Amino acid sequence: MTQIACTRDTRVERRLQAERLIGAKALHEAQALRFSVFSGEFNATLKGAELGLDMDDYDAHCSHIGVRDLATGRLVATTRLLDHKAASTLGNYYSEEEFSLHGLGHLQGPILELGRTCVDPAYRNGGTIAVLWSELAEILNEGGYSYLMGCASIPMQDGGIQAHAIMQRLRERYLCNENLRAEPKKPLPTLDLPNNVICEMPPLLKAYMRLGAKICGEPCWDEDFQVADVFILLKRDDLCPRYARHFKAAV
Repeated sequence: MTQIACTRDTRVERRLQAERLIGAKALHEAQALRFSVFSGEFNATLKGAELGLDMDDYDAHCSHIGVRDLATGRLVATTRLLDHKAASTLGNYYSEEEFSLHGLGHLQGPILELGRTCVDPAYRNGGTIAVLWSELAEILNEGGYSYLMGCASIPMQDGGIQAHAIMQRLRERYLCNENLRAEPKKPLPTLDLPNNVICEMPPLLKAYMRLGAKICGEPCWDEDFQVADVFILLKRDDLCPRYARHFKAAV
């Protein structure tokens, strides 16, 4: 079910539409947006860069959703979804390239993994994320998924100051190993950081935490993307009531 919403910022009112990205042309749009964001902001080393795309072997096994600006026709946000059946065929989830996921096989119920989530910088607000979440909710509902999981990234261009400062906050409030423990295959380089350093949490990571997600361990250093990836797990039953309206079709 396609979701349409109006969002307003201080400059313009936009009509945004969520959609499922089906077919080669739509996937190409998603890969182009991912390349623009990841190469432009993180200076990431990307497969497909010579074509102006971010692409990998997982794309063909994932479903893809996005948000489109109806006024311009531009795709302005996207994420890809890998479910437990496709992961079984592949032999692993994408997250398992960065983490050893202890307890994954004991999670009760179907799992959906989110990955490669990005939003055009000009559209980075709660409204755009809410439209994307609404389409995700439809898929969550249709598949009867019990868990959402994936990685949220923190830039490392500052040498890791932001990542280490944010992790100090996350450990205090959002760390939970009850259902799953994520062990990074490449931990962050150590950094002696005072406890009073405060950094702003990236919007996507903040959105996951507001929904009720937990982090399941220390972050992994993704050198290709120059980010610290934090593994997050959201149990459907633990959705925060205040923000569950973004998932109203699924709760």
